[in-house]
Amino acid sequence: MNLRLVSASVLSKVIKDGQSLTVALDAVFSSSIEESKDRAFIQALCFGVVRQYHRLDFILLQLLPKPLRNKDTDIKMLLLIGLYQLKYMRVKSHAAVSETVSAAKKKNWAKSLINGVLRRYIREQDDLEKKADQSWSTLYSHPEWLINAIKDDWGEQAQNIFIENNRQPPMVLRVNVSKMTQVAYLDLLTEQLFKADPMPFCTSAIVLEQAVAVEKLPGFSGGVVSVQDTAAQLAAELLDVQPNNSVLDLCSAPGGKAAAILEREPKIKSLLAVDIDKNRIERVTENLQRLGLQADVVVGDASQPGVWVRGKTFDRILVDVPCSALGVIRRHPDIKVLRRESDIEALQIVQQKILNAAWELLVPGGLLLYATCSILKQENENQIGVFLHDHANASEIIINGEWGIKRQFGRQILTGEQGMDGFYYAKLVKQL
Repeated sequence: MNLRLVSASVLSKVIKDGQSLTVALDAVFSSSIEESKDRAFIQALCFGVVRQYHRLDFILLQLLPKPLRNKDTDIKMLLLIGLYQLKYMRVKSHAAVSETVSAAKKKNWAKSLINGVLRRYIREQDDLEKKADQSWSTLYSHPEWLINAIKDDWGEQAQNIFIENNRQPPMVLRVNVSKMTQVAYLDLLTEQLFKADPMPFCTSAIVLEQAVAVEKLPGFSGGVVSVQDTAAQLAAELLDVQPNNSVLDLCSAPGGKAAAILEREPKIKSLLAVDIDKNRIERVTENLQRLGLQADVVVGDASQPGVWVRGKTFDRILVDVPCSALGVIRRHPDIKVLRRESDIEALQIVQQKILNAAWELLVPGGLLLYATCSILKQENENQIGVFLHDHANASEIIINGEWGIKRQFGRQILTGEQGMDGFYYAKLVKQL
C-alpha cells in the first residue's frame, strides 16, 4: 500500500469535497490502515499539507505549466505531498520524489509531471520560497480574508496568532478532581517517567511535554484523567456551579465541559447536556460513561428549547455556541481551507438565537456563561455588547484571572497565550 496515495485520497476529500480532516482520516484508519507507524506517517503528511496549504499551493502554481483540472485533484494532492516532504520533513530528496512519482500508479503523464515539478522545485527552492514570503497569506499560509480579519481585530498581535496557528498544540490533561488532585496525578506521571507541568491558574490542567496515546496515561480507562485544552477547562470553574444547582450545557458535544462540571461539583441537582448532532451526542454519553458520571443527554436544537426543555429552568447555563473555531486552527488546520468569510455572519445569527433562547431558561439570580473557541470580536465581545444592550435584566460579571485579555465585555484568550487555544468567555447574571 502506497501511503502517499492514501494521504492524497484523504486530502482530496478535504480540499475537493469539503470533508473535515478528522472525519476523512478516521474513515481511512478504520477501514484499511492498522499499523500505528503508517497511521502516524499519513497523519503527519495530511496535517502538514493542510497546515501549509496556501503556501504550498502558491509554490505549485509557479511550477506547473498550466493549472490542473478539477478531475485531477488527486494528482495535485500528490504534488503538494511531494513539496511538503521536500520542505518540511526529514525525507531524503530522492526518496520523496521517487515515492511520490510511484504513487501515480499507471498515469504516465502524471508520473512525468510529478517528477519534473518536484525536481524543478529542488533546483529553484530558494527563489520560490522567497516569492512565497512576499505576502502574509503565503508567508503564514492563511486565506487572505482571514489574514485581514485577524489583522483588523488584533493589529500587532495578529502576526503571533498566525505563527501559533501553524504550530502543533500541546497535549493537555484534565485531572478528575473528584478522584485525584492535580499534584497527586503529577506524582503518578513522574513515577511512570512522563514529563509534565501543572497549569498554576487551573487546578485540573496538566501539560505533557510530549503527546502520548491516551491508553498509556495512568488511570485513563478508570476515568481519572481526560484530554482537554486548558482554555476549555476554564469553563467549569467560571460557571461556578454550587451544590443542588440545576445546570444546562448547550451545544455540549463531545461532552468535555459537561464532564468537567460534574467532576468539580458532584453534588449538583442535575445536568442536562444538549446537542443538535445525534452522532456527536453519542460521544457525550460515551465520555460520561468512561468517567462514571451521570447526566441527562438529549438531541435538540439549542435555539428552540421548547421542543426539549419541558418547562425546566436552570441555575447555571453554559452556552458554548457554534462558532468559526478560529481559536483552534492549530488543532484543526482544515479550518483554514474549509471556513469561508461568509460563514461568520451566518454563525453570528445562530449565536444570537441560542443566547436569547438560553436566557429565557435561566432563573432570576442565575448565571450564564457564554463561550466560543473563536478570536473574532464579532462573535465574542460584540455579541455580548449587543445582548446587554437589548436585555435590561442582564448584567456582566467581570472575569479576573491570570490568563487572557480583559475586553470591554468578557475575557479573550488569543491562540498560544500561555500555551492555550484561542477562547472567549463572558459571564452574565440575571437580575432578581
